[in-house]
Amino acid sequence: MIVDMRDVRRVYGVGDLAALPVFAGGFINFGYWAGIPLDGELTVEQRIASQRALYDLVVAALGIGPGDRVLEVGSGRGLGARRVLARGSALVRGVDLVPEQVARAAAANDDPRVAFVQGACDDLPFADASFDALLSVEAAQHFDDVAGFARESARVLAPGGRLAVTTFFTRTDDAGARLAELLETFASGLDRAHRVDDVVRDLRGAGFADVTARAIGEHVWRGLDRWLELGPRPEHWDRNWLRAAERGLVDYYLVTARKPAGSGV
Repeated sequence: MIVDMRDVRRVYGVGDLAALPVFAGGFINFGYWAGIPLDGELTVEQRIASQRALYDLVVAALGIGPGDRVLEVGSGRGLGARRVLARGSALVRGVDLVPEQVARAAAANDDPRVAFVQGACDDLPFADASFDALLSVEAAQHFDDVAGFARESARVLAPGGRLAVTTFFTRTDDAGARLAELLETFASGLDRAHRVDDVVRDLRGAGFADVTARAIGEHVWRGLDRWLELGPRPEHWDRNWLRAAERGLVDYYLVTARKPAGSGV
């Protein structure tokens, strides 16, 4: 199923998903809830902290430091890119498919070391070997062409460059149809049922080494479900994510990889 770009713009552009109460602070991710107590009330500040923590997990996995040139694919409003910059990187670029998101990120940015452009995950508007690290936080579930994303990531990364992707992927071949029965975003095609083993295969096929996929759902699903139960949320926001995870249909992963130092551009 190919997602209609009008639907993507309706959700992320005109609709501005980040403005919904289920998200907070301008981020659009489910959050990493390790260390946040879930046995009481949850605050908006804790929700924002969970989303920042997910970015921090990815940044730590990449080992981003001074002098690194970093690309974020699916940069949204740009909060994550600016969080990456705080780690001392030399420059950060964000690319997003939705022009409204690019405009929002650019309007909120006042640092010349950060810039945002419109582009697709499988046709990145950057030269070969432009970056030392590449991250994508909760965007790959929308990608039509994960193999194309893997090839383009390998192209724009310099030899020795690092990649980290975090989002929810499926675990079995038949998960897509079953998820469509539980979750409207899979039924509509907005979220794609990418199997995690296929993502790993595509990255290796693009030339990446040291490809790993670590399930981190234990720190995602229950926190998200608790927030949906207690926090301010849209009237019809779906609470079947935890059920889908408990049935083994989907899990949240941190996928990391490295472009071999001796590889060509």
